[in-house]
Amino acid sequence: MAHLLGGENLRIEFPAKVILDGVTVGVADGDRVGIVGRNGDGKSTLMRILTGRAEPDDGRVTRRGGLRVGMLAQTDELTESDTVRHAIVGDAPEHEWRGDARIRDVLSGLTADLDLEAGVSTLSGGQRRRVALARLLVQDWDVIALDEPTNHLDVEGIAWLAEHLRTRWAANTGALLLVTHDRWFLDAVCTRMWEVHDGIVDPFEGGYAAYVLQRVERQRQAAVAEEKRQNLMRKELAWLRRGAPARTSKPKFRIEAANQLIEDEPPVRDSVQLAPLATARLGKDVVDLLDAGVSYDGREILRDVEWRIAPGERTGILGPNGAGKSTLLGLVAGTVEPTSGRVKRGKTVRVAYLDQRLAELDAVMDRRVREILAEQRSTYVSGGKELTPAQLLERLGFRSSELSTPVKDLSGGQKRRLQLLLVLLNEPNVLILDEPSNDLDTDMLAAMEDLLDSWPGTLLVVSHDRYLLERVTDQQYAVLDGRFRHLPGGVEEYLRLRAAQAAAPRSAAEGARAVASAPAAAAPAGLTGAERRAAEKELASIDRKLQTLQQRIAAIHADMAAHDSSDFAGLSALNDALRALEAETAELEERWLELGEQLDG
Repeated sequence: MAHLLGGENLRIEFPAKVILDGVTVGVADGDRVGIVGRNGDGKSTLMRILTGRAEPDDGRVTRRGGLRVGMLAQTDELTESDTVRHAIVGDAPEHEWRGDARIRDVLSGLTADLDLEAGVSTLSGGQRRRVALARLLVQDWDVIALDEPTNHLDVEGIAWLAEHLRTRWAANTGALLLVTHDRWFLDAVCTRMWEVHDGIVDPFEGGYAAYVLQRVERQRQAAVAEEKRQNLMRKELAWLRRGAPARTSKPKFRIEAANQLIEDEPPVRDSVQLAPLATARLGKDVVDLLDAGVSYDGREILRDVEWRIAPGERTGILGPNGAGKSTLLGLVAGTVEPTSGRVKRGKTVRVAYLDQRLAELDAVMDRRVREILAEQRSTYVSGGKELTPAQLLERLGFRSSELSTPVKDLSGGQKRRLQLLLVLLNEPNVLILDEPSNDLDTDMLAAMEDLLDSWPGTLLVVSHDRYLLERVTDQQYAVLDGRFRHLPGGVEEYLRLRAAQAAAPRSAAEGARAVASAPAAAAPAGLTGAERRAAEKELASIDRKLQTLQQRIAAIHADMAAHDSSDFAGLSALNDALRALEAETAELEERWLELGEQLDG
């Protein structure tokens, strides 16, 4: 494949640290490269050097003549006086950009909720980020470099972007450089990985899952002394091999090596051991939402929510922005009171809420980390071992030298880790995490997930990070149209439901346009009494079928979890049965939505 760009013997040094030291890398046609590493190790710096936005202290960058390179940096370069439309398509005539399929797709995927004539100055930070990404993607580039593109995108936006990047170029053409902490996105898009660490860049073939496999294998072969890090990656490897059934990445080296690595690895979470611990701390009752609803100023946010949270339950919650996820968590935490129904709480429940604001650190910003830890309890039990707060921080990626750092001088990721530690040291038994992956690199996310694996309480997670959601929770629910519903098919089922919701208004609008274009046609009549009864009967039947399908799907998941992992034929048969049931579920859900639309009309 043709060489597009690269760097030879690149070196860049900051006042206190060498970021890159003699690094040589190359990007060819067809490459989709994910760049990973700890925060501060040089991922974004390497990207800026390769795209020409920064110069190395030594070495040189080579590019093919006439190469078109576009980059999304972490800070946008939008003009405040622009409209959204002009920021994205510039001075192009309306008939040109509306007639371009790619531009229409980008606008639909990233800015469907924005007024194109609104001023850039009126946008929120997340909206500006989406506009900047749209402006980049509507243009033609040979190489696209994206620095944390999934920030401020929800699960649907991330899925759309992954599909756009997969299909943007023909096979073996174009190239992508990607820095992101979203590991599902890395797996979905990338065919190669670069790990930046200690001034060097290690290349790996395949996406994130293959990178984890190869990284562990390299450590094993080299007899690496970092036992804690190796065990952590092996544990994550076990989840990648045995966990989410929808994972499709295929590593490009012998699978036998992976099987040897994990043959003695216990399950990621010992639910048999964790559940009694959680029950002992919580009792049998946690929080029950009984036919609960919330309305503000006459507007219904949630309705008829029935949710009995069990001790040790680990639930991920999905939903579009503004759907009511925070309101739902407020009901659980007790910060929101229901306007209908009721909320029943167990007597021993202690809820901790890890929000995006880092509120736990507001009062200690001027103090040193060591001073704060000295005021906490002396030990914390994790994974059956007693650890001091300092040891816990080390497990979360802190160096001993950083214990003397004032909190205000910590990086965003360090503050997030310290916040999690302080919350856990207060011994809650119900932990609510609201976008916990913000500011954390992939290694730190793995460390946090490992810590949460051994935490015995009830865990509720709201996140757009699909990998994290599937990794630390055992079931997923969605808030859709004010209702709370189980997702036996996980994130994939949620995306199907959202796509069906989006398609329903389009179908209705197309039907209305068709009626309007035929003036001689009679106006459509509503359902007759007989038709309405038939629709209600079919709807009830579908509800029963969906409940049965959910039970069968749950049973297959249980069979797969208990199945011999070396019996690939048996697992494949179970997987095929699961896919068939999920497909049947999707069809019934689409029909359920159609009937609901008819009855509402």
